[in-house]
Amino acid sequence: MNGAGNDFIVVDNRFYHFSEVELSDLAVRYCPRRTGIGADGVLAFALPDAPKHDFRMLYFNADGSRGTMCGNGARCLARFARTAGIKAEPLNFETDAGVYRATVTENGPVRLYVRPPRRFSRGISLEQPQASVLGEGAYIWTGVEHVVFFVDEVDSVPVGEWGPPIRLDRALLPTGANVNFVQVLSDGAGDTPASLRVRTYEKGVEEETLACGTGAIASAVVAGLVGRVRSSPVAVHMPGGRLDVGFEAVDGSAENVYLEGPAETVYRGTIYL
Repeated sequence: MNGAGNDFIVVDNRFYHFSEVELSDLAVRYCPRRTGIGADGVLAFALPDAPKHDFRMLYFNADGSRGTMCGNGARCLARFARTAGIKAEPLNFETDAGVYRATVTENGPVRLYVRPPRRFSRGISLEQPQASVLGEGAYIWTGVEHVVFFVDEVDSVPVGEWGPPIRLDRALLPTGANVNFVQVLSDGAGDTPASLRVRTYEKGVEEETLACGTGAIASAVVAGLVGRVRSSPVAVHMPGGRLDVGFEAVDGSAENVYLEGPAETVYRGTIYL
């Protein structure tokens, strides 16, 4: 499945009962694009811990590391839940970052309602030389750790070169962070809706991805909190497609946050382990 080009191997773990170690091994074995199936990570659709919830999401990055949250992955798994016969509306499901809910339209987008971002901080001080070129950055947790840098022309940023050292900067230890480079296309102050162009280097995948849901949220929310955009929702254009982020800025934080966009099945198949 994929959400705006952010792609995943989806396993219905209600039946297979793969352990966390086995799911991690599956990610390492099958996510490589030239020697495996090819994906940014593995999503496991599992039975919930609490009966009042509809399912549990487990996510493993392409390098086998456990991901606490994946916005596009969650939207894809919500679509998968519908095809699996779960009819609840909205869907309420468990993740390592907490309980989330999603609404699914039959032929349209999937909207994920997310927990309020935390730990927003402006003016983070990084040791990498790229920081002096990029200027002030911001840190925020949107289910996953993110740093956000605003640039004049995002297409000119060498994401593959700058992403790794910033992602591992000492100021971001021990977890590191995804790195977002953001160009403001419209601040939304007039008749034109707010819009951004964003490129993201993702930890765990360890490369630029076509889209990052939590990165889209981080970029839009930070843009709103620092006054770069003045209206919501914000259209976030990523290399793989468009995602929409809605939120309300309240006292230096964001509430009623959602992520909306496509979630599609690419194919179904069988692998022999």
